[in-house]
Amino acid sequence: MGNGWHEWPLVLFTVLGQCVAGATIISGMGWLAARHEAADQRRIVLSMFFLWVIMGIAFFASVLHLGSPLRAFNSLNRVGASALSNEIASGSLFFAVGGFWWLLSALGKMPQALGRIWLIVSMLLGLVFVWAMTRVYQIDTVPTWYNGYTTASFFLTVLLTGPLFATLLLKLAKVPFNGKFFAALSVLALLASLAVVVLQTSELGFIHSSVQQANALLPDWGVWQVWRFVLLAAGLGCWICPLLRRVPSTALGLTVGLVLMIAGELIGRGLFYGLHMTVGMAIAG
Repeated sequence: MGNGWHEWPLVLFTVLGQCVAGATIISGMGWLAARHEAADQRRIVLSMFFLWVIMGIAFFASVLHLGSPLRAFNSLNRVGASALSNEIASGSLFFAVGGFWWLLSALGKMPQALGRIWLIVSMLLGLVFVWAMTRVYQIDTVPTWYNGYTTASFFLTVLLTGPLFATLLLKLAKVPFNGKFFAALSVLALLASLAVVVLQTSELGFIHSSVQQANALLPDWGVWQVWRFVLLAAGLGCWICPLLRRVPSTALGLTVGLVLMIAGELIGRGLFYGLHMTVGMAIAG
């Protein structure tokens, strides 16, 4: 996958973090919609445990990127002035607020009215976290990242993986859920992702420094993108086929679909990091 996979901690952190942010919003909507069914809400809360497990894995991967876990707190030294510090701060806030909401709700200590407000705040913090991620890579000296494709790709990962993860959690909670709208949303996200790749590919040929051509960074760009979309389409198929056949989805089928979609987005994010280049002496594009 070119040179992108050497940044595997960041690949995991960004993809898993965006997946959890999306799933928190959709499963949170399910919890809010079940406000008159205490038993359903209880099961949804218990299934949301897996959100914070995956989020913990994402943050563990981000710490590995720093070389030494002891450096993790240094990344917060410039909150407000540094995009990296803002990313870690917003992610930590999302993790803490959402995690405490889950813990208190699981223990039955969360008042109903406060719980609704707290959950909505957690959902909004997930979006803030993803937005902060996008700002880290808006670097004017890295022309292959300094564009709207970066922002679009990060939010499209939210729409591709988050709804399916949430659907799996609601399935595990045995809560009735009409996922047609969210499945259609993910299909639109898939088409939008394809459009982003086509447009970005056409522009890479016009980006170069005095010593480097952008489209030469990843000679197998096209091949890996094909594999990425094969995995994404297969993952979506595991979710959509039962809906089209009007039969209940199975937890196993949804799990396989989620794994395939995350694998596809990991490939895409690896390609993203493989596109890293600096301006050098001159840039045209």
